[in-house]
Amino acid sequence: MPETDAGAEILNLGRDFPTVSSETWEAAIAKDLKGADYEKKLVWRTEEGVAVRPYYRKEALAGLEDQLRTTPGRYPFVRGSGRGWEIAQNLKPGPKAVRADLLHEAGAHAVQELGYAIAAGVERLAELTATLPVDTIAPQIEFIFAVGPSYFIEIAKLRAARILWAMAVGAFGPGDDGACRMRLHARTPARNKSAYDRYTNLLRVTTEAAAAVVGGCDQLAVEPFAFDAHLALNVQRILKEEAHLDAVADPAGGSYYIEALTDVLAREGWKLFQRVEADGGYAKVLASGSIGKALAETRAAREKAYSTRRRALVGVNNYPSVTEKTPEAELPVADPAGPLPQVRVAEPFEQMRRRTAEHARAIGRYPKVLLLKRGDVKMKGARSNFCFNFFGCAGFDMVEAEEYGGTDADLIVLCSSDPEYLAFAREVCVKVKVPVLVAGNPKDQVELLRQAGIQGFIHVASDLIQTLNQWQDKLGMRSSQ
Repeated sequence: MPETDAGAEILNLGRDFPTVSSETWEAAIAKDLKGADYEKKLVWRTEEGVAVRPYYRKEALAGLEDQLRTTPGRYPFVRGSGRGWEIAQNLKPGPKAVRADLLHEAGAHAVQELGYAIAAGVERLAELTATLPVDTIAPQIEFIFAVGPSYFIEIAKLRAARILWAMAVGAFGPGDDGACRMRLHARTPARNKSAYDRYTNLLRVTTEAAAAVVGGCDQLAVEPFAFDAHLALNVQRILKEEAHLDAVADPAGGSYYIEALTDVLAREGWKLFQRVEADGGYAKVLASGSIGKALAETRAAREKAYSTRRRALVGVNNYPSVTEKTPEAELPVADPAGPLPQVRVAEPFEQMRRRTAEHARAIGRYPKVLLLKRGDVKMKGARSNFCFNFFGCAGFDMVEAEEYGGTDADLIVLCSSDPEYLAFAREVCVKVKVPVLVAGNPKDQVELLRQAGIQGFIHVASDLIQTLNQWQDKLGMRSSQ
């Protein structure tokens, strides 16, 4: 330690950094918001319906004393087994496995995975305990969860799953609390993976694997998707041998945010489980089609979020690699097991790119979009970048220019500021025979721009899939179906 002058005071954190109350923080936030709606600006509403606050403090843990006082390896096992995870790249589900991962691949969000998986596990437990004691049967039931991209929610999901299973098994009256511990295997899913920009998949599985480990899985399979299998194995080795994530039991423990999120997911998952039980159990509800309907609704809402780019899938619906015209690797074959469809969110975007590639093979070149820029430097740059990403998602060739030079473009997009568009459109539209669009939504000039020859508008409210399919139709591309 550095020497101090005689009489110099040593830093006192408690005195020099006094506690700031939540009221003070809220007052500072209200001042910064300048009248803007707090809920809309700062509260994240997840697809599970959970309201995530902008910050969490100790008071967020009020009422969670039972959850907080437990230790790794103890009931209700929220903190895991107290042991590190095993690498299980070739994980083979046993006959008693509960496949929560198939719910995930069919579109389920975290609460649906929890509620339906626990219901399936309880049904299996009830069948088998008719002939054998629960202490014998419960340890034989394993759960397989897929761990998706929402990092903190996935960590909390695995922690909540162990709480729920401990409660469910506890209701069967085991003689040993150890029977209540969930045997939890995790795998990275295919749902958010893409054939294009394939090494982005490697980044995705890295964060998913980290979430599975921090969440306390017993075994983990990192599944390659359009990248080499040895890289998938190396992800786990790096997490173990370089990041040392197996050196700490329950690394998320004590985090105000994750502890609170664990509790709310567990509560909502238990409510769904109870509804399934009230309707006759998992098998009956699955056969009725209500689970499939619920997952379809969740899946449709998620697909809409990607199509409108409220959610981003890098390399797929935003920041596409326009030089990558066809996938560089073959896709893994989807697992057909179970009655629920296994759907990837990238599939509609991949279908558009395949359609463009097939059209290019038929005519001998890729269709070209010219981004014609003029005027306000800030606006033309921002709108050109937006459209570059937008049309690049369909695999078009993209060209940017400041002046129209009679290029062989199939589509022209004007990129400028709203006040400059009308004169710009009147100048360009009379010179060209291809469709001309405007980047933006100048509502007060739409009719005048259409009269000048503008055939469409591309802006943040445009539905990506719908709009790109529309222009593929207009450019004469045959369907890839």
